[in-house]
Amino acid sequence: MPVAADTPWWKGAAIYQIYPRSFADSNGDGIGDLAGITARLDYVAGLGVDAIWLSPFYPSPMDDFGYDIADYCGVDPIFGDLADFDALVARAHGLGLKVTTDLVFAHTSDQHAWFAESRASRHNDKADWYVWADAKADGSPPTNWQSVFGGPAWTWDARRGQYFMHNFLTSQPQLNVHNRAVQDALLAVVRFWLDRGVDGFRIDAINFSMHDPELRDNPPAPPSNKVRTRPFDFQQKIHNQSHPDIPLFLERIRALMDDYPGSFTVAEVGGDEAEREMKSFTAGERRLNSAYGFNFLYADRLTPKLVREAAEQWSDAPGVGWPSWAFENHDAPRAVSRWAVEGVAAAASARMKMALLCALRGNIILYNGEELGLDQVDIPFELVKDPEALKNWPLTLSRDGARTPLPWVAEAVNAGFSDADPWLPLGDSHAALAVDRQQDDPDSLLELTRHLLALRAASPALRRGANDRWIVEGDLLGFDRVGEGQRLRCLYNLGAAAIDISRRTAGGTPLLQVNGADTKSLPPAGALWLDISGDE
Repeated sequence: MPVAADTPWWKGAAIYQIYPRSFADSNGDGIGDLAGITARLDYVAGLGVDAIWLSPFYPSPMDDFGYDIADYCGVDPIFGDLADFDALVARAHGLGLKVTTDLVFAHTSDQHAWFAESRASRHNDKADWYVWADAKADGSPPTNWQSVFGGPAWTWDARRGQYFMHNFLTSQPQLNVHNRAVQDALLAVVRFWLDRGVDGFRIDAINFSMHDPELRDNPPAPPSNKVRTRPFDFQQKIHNQSHPDIPLFLERIRALMDDYPGSFTVAEVGGDEAEREMKSFTAGERRLNSAYGFNFLYADRLTPKLVREAAEQWSDAPGVGWPSWAFENHDAPRAVSRWAVEGVAAAASARMKMALLCALRGNIILYNGEELGLDQVDIPFELVKDPEALKNWPLTLSRDGARTPLPWVAEAVNAGFSDADPWLPLGDSHAALAVDRQQDDPDSLLELTRHLLALRAASPALRRGANDRWIVEGDLLGFDRVGEGQRLRCLYNLGAAAIDISRRTAGGTPLLQVNGADTKSLPPAGALWLDISGDE
C-alpha cells in the first residue's frame, strides 16, 4: 500500500545503517569505501528499506574512526572522493533509496582547520569557536567534568595557556555551539550536503553540543549497584552537556531543512535523561523529525517490560515527536549475542527479534549485517582498534566486535569483503551467514527480513499506526498496531518455553508465523502477526 500523499516518506520508514569501513571494499586495501557501497546498493534496495544512513566518511585522522571530523565538506581518501559520493547518491536515488548521513556537531578533530586557528591565540576570528577556560589557581582543570572515554574532560594547551574541553577523546575538542558564528558554520555544512542531494541527517550525540558557560562542577552520582567502569559514571552529567539552549539551535537546523522539502533529521540521544531530551528535541513542528536512544542498544536482556516501557514513552498525542528504534549499531554489541536465551538457537532468536523490530511504532533502523544474523565477534586485545575499549580494557566491551566486515560470498577470500586482509577480522561463524548463502534460501533470516519489510511497507497500521492493547505476561509480549481501518495483533515469546496463546487469537487471520508459531501456541522465540481488523 503506497504511503499517503500527505505523509512524509520518513514516517515509519525502514533505514539501513552502513558502516563504510566494513561494508564493501572496491580497491583491495582492506577497508570499505564509497564505491564499494555503490556497487552493493542493489542488494540494499532489494531488502525493501526506504533509506540508507552512512556513518562518517569525512576527512579524519580516524582516532575515533570518523567521528573525529577534520573537514565537514569532504571525503576521506580511504573512502574515495566527492565524485564517488555523488555517484553513490545518484545510484541510491535511481533505486528509490533516500540518503542520510552522519553529522557530528558536538566536536571536531583537533586536526580541523577551525581548531588550528582557535588554539593559535586568544585573539583571532575563531578564538571562541571551541570551549576554552583558564586553569584554577592551583593549575588544575576548570571543572570536575569527566570524559566519556575516561579521564578529565579538559586538556592543557600551552599555546593558549588554557584548557580546552572534550567530552570524548582528547583529540575531539568541544565546539562552542553557544557561539552564533559556530552555529552559522554548522548550518552551512548542512546546506552543503543538502545541495549535493542528501535527503537527511542522523545527528550524533547532539545532547553533548552545549555546556554550562558558568563552568559549574557536576555533582556525584547517587549510589548504584551497577559496575562503574569510567570516572564519567561517577557523576550526574548536568553541566557538561544537555544545556537548555540546545533546542533553539535545533530550531535553526529545522528552519533550514524546511527549505528542502522531504528532508529528514534524527537525533542520537543517550544518557540519564534521554527520554526527556528526545521529546524536547522533537516536540512540535519546529524541531527535529525524530530521535532514538539506547533503550535496546545496551540492554542485556530483551523483556516484554523493556519493550512496553520504551514504546509508551512515545504517545500519538499532538505535539509529541516521532520515535526511531535500533536494536544494533556500530556502538553497541550485536543484539543476537546480548539477548541469547538458554536453550534457544541464536538463529531462532534473530528471526524473532527482526519480527519485533519490524512491528514497532516509529522508524526502524537496521544495522548492516543484522539481516544476516551476525553475532558479536570476540576481537583479541592485540587487534582491538576501538579507542574506548583500549582505555577501559577489559571492562568495556570493544565496539570493534560489531564493526567487523560483511560477508558477501562464503567461499571467497575474506568472504568477499576484500582481497586484502581486512582492517578487522571477520567473525569465525560469519562466512556461513554470507549473503550468497542466504540470498535464495526461503528459510534464511535474509529472506525473512525482506518479507517482514514488505509486510510493514504494505500495512498502514504497521507503518504509521498507533499502539494498543499491550500484553506483558511472563515471557509473552503482545500489542496491537491500529490505523486506517486495520488492526494487527503482534505476539512474541521472549523465553525458552512454549506459551499457550489460543485465547489471544480468536477470529484472527495469520499474517506472519515465525519459528513454528500458530494460533494456539508460541514456541520458544516464536512470533505471530494476526489480522484482527474485524475488531477495529
